[in-house]
Formats: sequence, C-alpha cells, structure tokens
Amino acid sequence: MSQRMRGARFAARLILGLVLVLGSASSVSAAEEASWGYALAHELMSPFCPGRTLAACPSDKAAELRQWILLQEAAGATRTQVIAQLHQQFGDVIDSSPEAEGWGLAAWLLPIAALLGGGAIVILVLRRMTGGGDTASLEPAAAAIAQTAAIDSDDADLERVVDEDLRASGV
Repeated sequence: MSQRMRGARFAARLILGLVLVLGSASSVSAAEEASWGYALAHELMSPFCPGRTLAACPSDKAAELRQWILLQEAAGATRTQVIAQLHQQFGDVIDSSPEAEGWGLAAWLLPIAALLGGGAIVILVLRRMTGGGDTASLEPAAAAIAQTAAIDSDDADLERVVDEDLRASGV
C-alpha cells in the first residue's frame, strides 16, 4: 500500500471520528437547549450552597428545587413565572449578578473604574521608568553600538592580516 493511500485512509478515519464526536455532542446540547429548566438551574445561585449555582450544589434541597423547576416547565409554566416564584420564595439570593440599578449599579461600575484607574497608574509608572521619551537616555546605547562597530571593524582587519600571513607562508 502506498504512502498516499495510507494518508488518505488516515484522513478519512480522522474526519469520520470528528463527525461522530461532534454529532453526539450536538445532540446532547440540542436536547438541553430545548429545556429551559436545565439552563435555569445553571444560571441561578443556590440558596442552600453559598457561592454555587443551583446545578452545582450537592444539597438534597437543591436537588428538590431543580426537580421542582423541571416539573414547572413540564406543567407549562413560563421561565419568567418560575423566576418570579423563586424570587418570592428566596429573594435576591438566587441572582447570579446584581441588578444594574441602585447599589447593584455600583457593583458593575466599581470594578470598571478600578481597572481604568489601575491602567492609568501603570502607564504613568512605565513612562517615568523609561524616562518619558527623553532622548538623553539613548546616548549611552548609541555609544555602545558605535564601540561594538569599532571592535567588529578591528576584528575584520585582524582577520585580513592573518589570512595574508597564511597565504604568504603557503599553508
């Protein structure tokens, strides 16, 4: 069997394997996407396990709440109705992100302001460390480059003298 045939077979097997893997993954995600109950459990915070989503909470109460959400979905309740009921029962504890109003707005704006302020400080410090674009700091570097060029030209002269001596001696 030629090298070309082996390569073609390998490529065909690789493509077939990728199609099978991607096809099975997309069928699972399509089933989950059809059900908003599973997605909601991943979006809401658990009132039973602080800092974890409802889907990640190992508590029995969290499992019951996930099951309740799925039952509500199967009964025909809308996502908005279920969220409203959960807010009535647990309050803002189940929200994964703060509302963009009042104090919740501060929770969104303070990190952005801190990031921008920190970036400005970093830029100022870097400008001071590099001399703020002053060309006087470049003079020592220019002198070092000139000295290196002089050494290189001296090496070239030395190499030429050695080559001439070798030719003269017949080596």
